[in-house]
Parts: sequence; C-alpha cells; structure tokens
Amino acid sequence: MHKTVMARSQPEEIPAATLVVFRHAAKGGPPEILMVVRSRQMSFAGGMAVFPGGRVDVADRDLAASLGHDLDEDEAAHRIAAIRETIEETGLAVGIAEPLNAETAAAIRADLLEQGAIAPILDRRKLSLDLGALVPFARWCPRGMEHSRIFDTRFYLADLGTGDVEIAIDQTENTRLFWTTAQAALDAANAGEISLIFPTRRNLERLALFATFADARAQATAIPATMIVPEIADRDGKPTLTIPADAGYPVTHEPLDRAVRS
Repeated sequence: MHKTVMARSQPEEIPAATLVVFRHAAKGGPPEILMVVRSRQMSFAGGMAVFPGGRVDVADRDLAASLGHDLDEDEAAHRIAAIRETIEETGLAVGIAEPLNAETAAAIRADLLEQGAIAPILDRRKLSLDLGALVPFARWCPRGMEHSRIFDTRFYLADLGTGDVEIAIDQTENTRLFWTTAQAALDAANAGEISLIFPTRRNLERLALFATFADARAQATAIPATMIVPEIADRDGKPTLTIPADAGYPVTHEPLDRAVRS
C-alpha cells in the first residue's frame, strides 16, 4: 500500500518593521539604544528583550500610497509601521518632521493606542513624516524554520540625539523599557538578566561594533539590507544555526541547542 505524504505548508510570511533608536549616553561612551521586554503572554517572543516594532498594517500601506514619496510604497509602508509602532510602544515620536514637545508626543501616542492608524492623527495636527530619518539596517525572515508565525522583518536605525526623553511602557504588549548600550545588553543576556532571540542577539553583536550612530549608518549604507534567512548546518558535528558571512555580522552562527528562535 502506498502512503501519500502531505507536505506541511509554511505559515504566511507577515511583513513587519522594527526600529533601533539611538541616543547619546549621558556620561559619554558608546551610544545607547532602546529595548523593550515583551509580555510573557505574547505568542511571539514572549518575555524577550527586543527592539520596538510590529507588523505592517493596511493603514500603513494606505498612507504610503498617498504620500508620493521617492521610496516605493512597500518600503514606505514598512518605515511608517516602524514609526507608528515605536510611538505606540515607547512614546518616542521618532520620524516626525516637525519638532514636538513631550505633551504633544504623549497625546499622539494616546490617540494611536485608541485609533490604530497614524494618518488621521497627522492630518489633524498638521504634522508630516520624515521617512528619510530611518536608515535600513537589516532584514530577517526565518523562512523554513518550525514557527507558527513567520515575520519578514525589516530593521531600521534612527538617531534621537539627545538623551533627555520620556518613555513609558504601553501596558499591553510590553512590561519594561530600558536604554542600554549594545554590549551591556549582551552582558545582561549572558548573566541571565534578560533573554534574547537569535536575530536580536546577532543584531546587538553587530551594533556593539559602532562607537557612534554615524558609524552604524555608514556600515548600514555600505552593506545592502538583503534578506537574511537563518539555516541549520552541521558545524563540528553539531547542528548550528547560521547566517551569511557577508552581511556585516561579527558572529554568524550559534549551536542550535542554545539558540532561542521565538
């Protein structure tokens, strides 16, 4: 008797965007970046320290289509999503062209958490987006891995400059916000103080190479943000999760039994 083997279909790849926000360290030294700790109740990366971000919504695409920007609509939609999600999750209005005070930024966030779409909020307050403030840094998609959901995530960099900002958790998806250097985040993970999924750890290792935002932007500009698809390979007789060696990352592999994938 012949058995029919049904191929397991892969989950749909969900477009997403995340933003690495830089600020000057108060006492000098390497720049600090903003991280959030996701609620343990979240189905993806629950309890993990990540950069603010989330999926690209239909409203983000509608706004991108209306802007007439030099960017193609898909790229513009991802940058809009990164800006919107960062405001929702942290209260930082990064990527707004006009200067904002803390009160206005807080009001925009409150409106976003209630309404979801950013376009009507911008229109009402006569504000515009500065999509050029976001620098493409990386793109990750765990295609082929055993995940219930697969996010095709574009990573961007943005420079806040000043260290004088107000942030607060959104009380829904996240339980903690904190500023840290990339190396300090890695040290905290190694000490068991925070948990990192494989892409976040690799990106922190790359970010730790840079003494300034300008250094990070220069490397990001020099290395195109082509899609990184981690693969499982044999390395010294052990299954190892690997990424390409030419994408700007100082560490390109981790034993599979140590890598946290979701």
